[in-house]
Amino acid sequence: MKEQNSVKIEFPSISANEGFSRGVASAFAAQLDPTLTELGDIKTAVSEAVTNAIVHAYPDTIGMIYIKARVLPGDVLEISVKDRGQGIEDVERAREPLFTTGGEDRSGMGFTIMESFMDSLKVRSQPGRGTTVIMRKKIEKRSSVK
Repeated sequence: MKEQNSVKIEFPSISANEGFSRGVASAFAAQLDPTLTELGDIKTAVSEAVTNAIVHAYPDTIGMIYIKARVLPGDVLEISVKDRGQGIEDVERAREPLFTTGGEDRSGMGFTIMESFMDSLKVRSQPGRGTTVIMRKKIEKRSSVK
């Protein structure tokens, strides 16, 4: 699909950048005039994807996280979150609710949350090479108030 606008950012996988990534995603999405609920959904999904990269892709080191946001025809927002970390051995298992490799303090709900807040979620991963999460959300046109 031909994009109508796009932005790319990259940043180190430190927890302080999780909030930054949410802000960037919501600021970019603002051009589509989303509702506060839609903005909240986008920020939550991006937060989960970035946190997964911080915790799971680079558990013992700092690496880079790459976000690309695009506006596609039909007011569809696409956000991809990519890392070049350790990758996921079994993507289908990782997408199961409550499954985690992050220890007792992790809920194992990251992909489930992303799926519930976005219209579509694709996960591509190669062990040792990294993971890309691609999320899409159609922003509904609001009728003008008369």
